[in-house]
Amino acid sequence: MRKLAWAARGMSVVSGAVLLGALIAPSAVADNGPGSTADPNSSMAVGKKCGARDVSSAAPDYVSLSGVVFRVASDAQGNSFLNDSRSPGVWINLGALTDAPTCVIGTAASVTEAAEGRLVITLLTQNGTQHEAVCTTSGTAFAPSNIVAACGSGFTLLPNTPVMK
Repeated sequence: MRKLAWAARGMSVVSGAVLLGALIAPSAVADNGPGSTADPNSSMAVGKKCGARDVSSAAPDYVSLSGVVFRVASDAQGNSFLNDSRSPGVWINLGALTDAPTCVIGTAASVTEAAEGRLVITLLTQNGTQHEAVCTTSGTAFAPSNIVAACGSGFTLLPNTPVMK
């Protein structure tokens, strides 16, 4: 009887350890995929975490884009993405833009209120630098095929960011 009790206790310890490992370990390994804003040659290679996930949004209120919402998000690997609500489920990798930052941990989005609106995307990186892209909005939804033209010069570094380490 003692042997059975010991074996049962041993099984519960092993089961608990396996369950704990399953809860702590990530459910899937991240894929950098094509056009990723995470540099595969950096210390942030496939499966490595860069920082926090973040999301922000902006909704223009001028007539031509009434009801549209622009969303910017970052994932744990530091990649950043843009969604235009006119294309549900389509997330555009912002790594396609010139000088896109890597290791993004924070996002911000805003829209100017003018006849030809501009979407301003600001990304905060793990090392505290901020990068900004200004994209021209239109009656056509942002898509991977038009994002580079809409955002012109891509990202620029905002100098003297106060949160730099």
